[in-house]
Amino acid sequence: MARELRRLTALEVSKAKAPGRYADGGGLYLAVTQARDGKGIRRSWIFRYALDGRSREMGLGSLTTTALREAREKADACRKLLRDCRDPLDARESERAAAAREAARSKTFDQCAEACIASLKAGWKNAKHAEQWQNTLKTYASPILGDKPVHEIDTEHVSQVIEPLWTTKTETAKRLRGRMEAVLDWAIARGHREGPNPALWRGRLNKLLAEPGKVRRVKHHAALKYEDAADFMAQLRKREGNAARALEFAILTAARTSEALGARWNEIDLDAGVWTIPAERIKAGKQHRVPLSGRALAILTQMHSEAGDDAAAFVFPGAKRGRPLSGMVFLMLLRRMGRDDLTAHGFRSTFRDWAAETTNYPREVAEMALAHAIPDETERAYRRGDLFEKRRRLMAEWAKFCDIRKTRGAVVPIGGSRQGQTPAA
Repeated sequence: MARELRRLTALEVSKAKAPGRYADGGGLYLAVTQARDGKGIRRSWIFRYALDGRSREMGLGSLTTTALREAREKADACRKLLRDCRDPLDARESERAAAAREAARSKTFDQCAEACIASLKAGWKNAKHAEQWQNTLKTYASPILGDKPVHEIDTEHVSQVIEPLWTTKTETAKRLRGRMEAVLDWAIARGHREGPNPALWRGRLNKLLAEPGKVRRVKHHAALKYEDAADFMAQLRKREGNAARALEFAILTAARTSEALGARWNEIDLDAGVWTIPAERIKAGKQHRVPLSGRALAILTQMHSEAGDDAAAFVFPGAKRGRPLSGMVFLMLLRRMGRDDLTAHGFRSTFRDWAAETTNYPREVAEMALAHAIPDETERAYRRGDLFEKRRRLMAEWAKFCDIRKTRGAVVPIGGSRQGQTPAA
């Protein structure tokens, strides 16, 4: 019986050139046919079987990719399915469909967003519309949902993106919700997820958020008074963990949240004291050089001592390997500090107010420190430099200001003693 199932030898298989079918037994055949172009031959494995009175054939692969031993293993698997009254062809089709579904479900939100924008772009009037979509989703949705498989996203995830903006930037939040809904609709239509759209307003988010037209504008004191900056920094430095160091670094560099959290070691030159943020990570779309103060460099030196040798690694890594801290980490840190009245972005305003009120630096120096685009076309045309050396002095003064706090009327350096007193040994 074993011989009936193993008729062919490896030598016979290699020498089979004449068109025809060479039986190995048990329904397994080596089929030799003329190539379609009439030149050469094609050799492939076929499994023939009968089920419910029907004769069927199933290809098991070309001889160039499937050796005799592997073909027999595949035939054995088919015969086992037949013993269980299952059709091998139907079983293979089910496996392929399941694999295709799994591949489709592995698409991330960012991948779906990119494909959705590409498919909708042809119907938009100008390229700026596509850019607005990309910027909105990248700024607000990607930090939370970017790498998440799109089939895992639920209403709670969408709410985490939308809710922090709902009362402070209602119009932005409305546009963001609509764009997220479109991306998730695209993903459903393409088979990347199933079920209802979690970004729908009616029946979903309207149960969690107030109607946009009825949102009561809450007066938020999002920006810290610059006079209180040093006292806040003193409290912040008592906090342990990457989130506290990242927020302190963001404040000292006047950087946006996404810029600080997305910083990688290949952007940092510790020797020169420069952080170069690539254009694709800057809102204005232009490379931005940030002069690093002594304290900012001290933070980086501390983080670098804990990091490996991967130059592309994030400066402030998150809990997941290869990922930065979450875009919500600063908000949660401020809440733990009992400062719900503040936002991370507001510290840029704190810096701007300090520069305007207490220094003699020209307005454009502070604006360039914030990486703001120059609105005037004529000024943009003539502005070639980035005022780097002036900004270096400005950022050093800002770091020094953040290092001096007030205690009962006396000025005290953080970690030091009152003026006129000698620090304890």
